[in-house]
Amino acid sequence: MHDRGTQAVPLPSDPRAFLVSLGHAAIGAALAERLVDHLPAVPTGRTIVIGAGKAAAAMAAAFEKAWPAPLSGTVVTRYGHAVPCSRIEVLEASHPVPDEAGLTATRRILSRLEGLRPDDLVVALISGGGSALLTLPGGDLTLDDLKAVNSALLASGADIGAMNCVRKHVSAIAGGRLAAAALPARLVTLTISDVPGDDPAVIASGPTVPDTTTREDALAIVQRYGMELPDAVMRHLADPACESPKPDHPAFAQGIDVRLIARPVESLRAAAAIAEKAGIPTLVLGDTIEGEARDVAQVHAALARSVLEHSLPVGPPLLILSGGETTVTLPRGGSFGRGGRNSEFALALLVAVQGWKPELRKRLHAIALDTDGIDGIESNAGAIVTPGLIDDAERRGLSARSHLDRHDGFGFFAAVDGLVVTGPTHTNVNDFRAILVG
Repeated sequence: MHDRGTQAVPLPSDPRAFLVSLGHAAIGAALAERLVDHLPAVPTGRTIVIGAGKAAAAMAAAFEKAWPAPLSGTVVTRYGHAVPCSRIEVLEASHPVPDEAGLTATRRILSRLEGLRPDDLVVALISGGGSALLTLPGGDLTLDDLKAVNSALLASGADIGAMNCVRKHVSAIAGGRLAAAALPARLVTLTISDVPGDDPAVIASGPTVPDTTTREDALAIVQRYGMELPDAVMRHLADPACESPKPDHPAFAQGIDVRLIARPVESLRAAAAIAEKAGIPTLVLGDTIEGEARDVAQVHAALARSVLEHSLPVGPPLLILSGGETTVTLPRGGSFGRGGRNSEFALALLVAVQGWKPELRKRLHAIALDTDGIDGIESNAGAIVTPGLIDDAERRGLSARSHLDRHDGFGFFAAVDGLVVTGPTHTNVNDFRAILVG
């Protein structure tokens, strides 16, 4: 047990505001302006900027401001996430399920890569969300086929690596194919990581790096999660022609230049620094936590309870931080409410805390949010849990358990003023969770 001495650590007078400030610090550590420290050398030829993701427009604005030479290009971002640019065209499309606007934007991006020369430079600005925004069906597939695949993946409970393996093998641009289209120019990728492990091959389905997964892997994932996909998709995955570019592809003969400008662990460190300044000890569980949101919440609740009841691994007060990307498996054919994985995490945590002794549950405050500002497809970034919120819900007869059973985190927290709303943040390093035990 860690000995902190006899001096008491004062807790924030407003725990809710403190937790929200941690969320803003996490977002601030991942803003697109950080790319100025990772700029490539100016080429003797043209500079073409392309990109996709929730942060693509903000990255484009930062890049064109810092770039000391002529440039042109096109990026695509999610509806509502555009940022004005003067030299780079910014288009918007649907996320998480692709639409016709994404298809048009992707074709526009590919048109930018026509007629390139070896002395040209292509800069790809890639961030989370690019899998849906870069929309180009592979083989004989249609946009409706891609929509069916994305909807099935989102409801399956599969982790991000598994989802993107399937996406790569139904796409004509993901899984290294964008790099192939950039030949013979030099290609540099500036990316913001939203995936556990920061693997560029997983971020936005790795459009500019080689793919080490196979179509057999994709078929196994479809079977493992019992996904029902259109016959055309299954025929496509069975065809060797759908295989993605591997490390020996000519597009990667001169090496792979990927520059990571922001990643989830840096956001956790930014929040921990604020807690340290306030004198609050911090336990960082890591940025690679995955699994069902409600299961992850149960583990976090058990850890917080151990801190309160047994001072293990340390005694209170303690700030518990974690990141990663959880999942929510939706019932097939059943009805469910509204909300993303962070609202689900917060609601499951609240349900767990409701079972504690009153003197314990009044000592926990928590926040869970998606750093892009959008939890799933809702207008909130996430939700917050406080003792007062729990008491208010019980006084009003709101059943947290029934809302959780219906996957209706948004509905529950909207009713008790527990939603965290930031609006689009123009970045994305995935989930941020903070639990103040004190």
